[in-house]
Amino acid sequence: MNSARYDAVVVGSGFGGALVARELVAAGLSTALLERGRWPRRDDADWDQRKILVEQRYKSAAPMLVRQYGGKTFAKIYPNEVVGGNSVFYGGASLRLRPGDFVRWPFAYEDLAAHYARAERILGVHGAAGADPYEPPGIASYPHDAVEFSAPAQRVYDAGSALGLRPFKIPLAINFSDAARSLCLRCITCDGFPCKVEAKNDMATTVLAAAQADGLDIVVGAVARRLAQRGGRVEGVEYVDAASGEGHALAADLVVLAAGALGSPALMQRSGCDHPLIGRFLMRHCNGVASYIFPFRTNPAQVFHKQVCFADFYEDMRAELGTAVGMIQDIYTPAPAVIRDHTPFGLKTLAGLAAGYMQNLLCIAEDDPQEGNRVGLADETDGLGMELVTVEHEYGAADVRRRDYLLEKAGSVLRRAGGLLRYRYMIDSFSHAVGTLRCAATPEEGVLDADCRYWGADNLYVADGSFMPASGGVNPSLTIAANALRVAERILR
Repeated sequence: MNSARYDAVVVGSGFGGALVARELVAAGLSTALLERGRWPRRDDADWDQRKILVEQRYKSAAPMLVRQYGGKTFAKIYPNEVVGGNSVFYGGASLRLRPGDFVRWPFAYEDLAAHYARAERILGVHGAAGADPYEPPGIASYPHDAVEFSAPAQRVYDAGSALGLRPFKIPLAINFSDAARSLCLRCITCDGFPCKVEAKNDMATTVLAAAQADGLDIVVGAVARRLAQRGGRVEGVEYVDAASGEGHALAADLVVLAAGALGSPALMQRSGCDHPLIGRFLMRHCNGVASYIFPFRTNPAQVFHKQVCFADFYEDMRAELGTAVGMIQDIYTPAPAVIRDHTPFGLKTLAGLAAGYMQNLLCIAEDDPQEGNRVGLADETDGLGMELVTVEHEYGAADVRRRDYLLEKAGSVLRRAGGLLRYRYMIDSFSHAVGTLRCAATPEEGVLDADCRYWGADNLYVADGSFMPASGGVNPSLTIAANALRVAERILR
């Protein structure tokens, strides 16, 4: 087994791993970042809806075993793996949690506010302050102005306004203004796709390339096997080269886990970490899509329109349920070939024809942390001899209630915009997965302390979404990014 030594090793290259690695390198620490995937290819196939959404071009060689929606058996689902993690596939939405969302947390919104602002600057967020009816405090402006609406977005905005709602422009981490880089082409292949021209401000584009130039060692195709531990400390990380099967070991004074809310707890379990809450309290939002068919083509120019957001209903159930309801956001309609692939036989042709006449709204509903929703390890192993990850998840009645409430509100907007025929579908991906290594004030309540340090090892930190004690009702990416900056600050102080 080959070995090397660093001041710090970071596992995972998404929002959390990339930003904490960036900070450690800037502070002069020799740092290695391990990533299972490879660099995005940035070619024509990255904008091909079939290759990305159906054939899943960046899928892992190792499946997860997922049981959900009352299923009796586990289904194999293949996550994407790429340098930059989920940031490569997100749609740029960069929203802060609200102060009321922190009721279950061991720290307050105010402790994260400055890090939110810094994350917005690093990500180059475009937005318009003051329009969100429940906008959290401290946002005087965004680093860049919001861009003008495309026609489909304007249609949704006008319909919501006519209903007395307060739609606003989604803060977006996409390059619309920096002419020194490739500018956004306003294409339809954004949310769910790598950006061929590198205009999306994902971690591979905006953080990791620069950090690598500053001295960060990025090891791709590196599958973390276990944490080496002794006497209440982590001594390093053992990993396997996915291509050769060769084992390697990196010794380090500090280890930061950022393999995501599914990958990080699985690695801790493989390593013998024994906190009883590791992998528990998985959340992913209770998401649904309100889709309507219109009597006209809704996006004939095939332009980007993930621009409109509604937060009017965010606090509607806080007093009763203790949580936010969530948000409604504009979302693109997949290509006919993709819709046909997900449509029952006999309806495929009709569904494909209808695609050009559809417009959708995504409903992001908060889901409650439930101990039975969890990540574990299977007896079955992958091609590298490591136990497969198991995921068990069910929504509670309150989760479904929040989602259906938002779906009805979204439907009202689309009907006002001219929609005639309604269709609803649920999103069952784990792109918003959080919560499996929750931070808490005591080790009885969570796996991590308020600084996101593992209670069982004084030099093991977590910087991905698994730290979140509650999901809130907004996309988690900006919160993960802000907390990674906070964790790096705690490490370096």
